Amino acid sequence: NKLAMDYLVSNWTPENKRLLQIGLQSWMVSRLERWGVTSWMEDIQSKVQAMLGEGNKDRRSALWMETKAEFAQYETVAATSILEMALWKTEIEYESSN
Repeated sequence: NKLAMDYLVSNWTPENKRLLQIGLQSWMVSRLERWGVTSWMEDIQSKVQAMLGEGNKDRRSALWMETKAEFAQYETVAATSILEMALWKTEIEYESSN
């Protein structure tokens, strides 16, 4: 399951680096910021900056894989929390109506 970002990481040019920076800011960092999870946002932002500054292709690819995996984990935690809140709200509404 390849992403456009995978292409940019693998085909490193100044232009692709800039596109990657813009894309990751919009996709990962801004999303975490909107969720209000500052520590997660700062962690991902730090990983993105490390990856963008990495000159070694293999290390850059490894950092990218770590960043994607961590972001996916954050998405899972956030989705689970949202589901728990929805279930809790439904339970409260059900209890209130009875």
